[in-house]
Amino acid sequence: MSKIDVVLGLQFGDEGKGKIVDYLSQNYDVIARFSGGDNAGHTIYTKSGEKIVLHLIPSGILNDCINIIGNGVVINPCALKEEIEMLEALGVDVKSKLIISDKAHIITPLHKSWDSFNESQLGSNKIGSTLKGIGPCYTDKVSRKGLRIKDIFNSDFNLLGIKWNSQIGLPFQIPDFKEFFKACEFIKNYRIEQTEFLINQYLDEDKSILAEGAQAAGLDIEFGTYPYVTSSSTTTSGVCVGLGVAPKRIGIVYGVIKV
Repeated sequence: MSKIDVVLGLQFGDEGKGKIVDYLSQNYDVIARFSGGDNAGHTIYTKSGEKIVLHLIPSGILNDCINIIGNGVVINPCALKEEIEMLEALGVDVKSKLIISDKAHIITPLHKSWDSFNESQLGSNKIGSTLKGIGPCYTDKVSRKGLRIKDIFNSDFNLLGIKWNSQIGLPFQIPDFKEFFKACEFIKNYRIEQTEFLINQYLDEDKSILAEGAQAAGLDIEFGTYPYVTSSSTTTSGVCVGLGVAPKRIGIVYGVIKV
């Protein structure tokens, strides 16, 4: 039975996971991100030496493999659009290589505003948020009122801004949704699928899969330096829920440290 191998950071991030995944992906059929959002930053280099920083798209995108953004990732459509356009400008065929989970939750401009407001209220007790709306998006997810990628295909999706503008008592100005909606339309042109079924199908077909971790163990929501952590599971448990696979399907775990 095929198993998923995993690359994890064992400290607090910036261990060099991106370049390791880029190197290892030459030997894998599929690279999959399972948690976090565009608060992650993975640096890789093209064969010509050009530096590329990825925040959402897996670090196997420059190689001949499928790259999956799993259901456990939270996606800022504007950030994903910018990343895709950057890669396509370099000649990368993103459409043939990238698959996005229809169950991945969406970071909206409101989440970013909430993030900034929440952090500003903490004073000297600030968490150290990247202010990208990650925490508020995961909050809406577990509160069962989040938006998922599949929702961008709903006919009333563009009423979202009107709905939120009607809310009373928000302690900050409602942000502009114009670029957000443009980015959502842009994403519709790419492969959006039930990736949990696809990944298990790949495993049944004996395809090799590498899961790419974001952040690191010290920032895990369960076992990190709480409350100074990220909002998702950054360890192997995150692979199971963030890609839709059973624990028995975890294989080799590559732990990365900074030296």
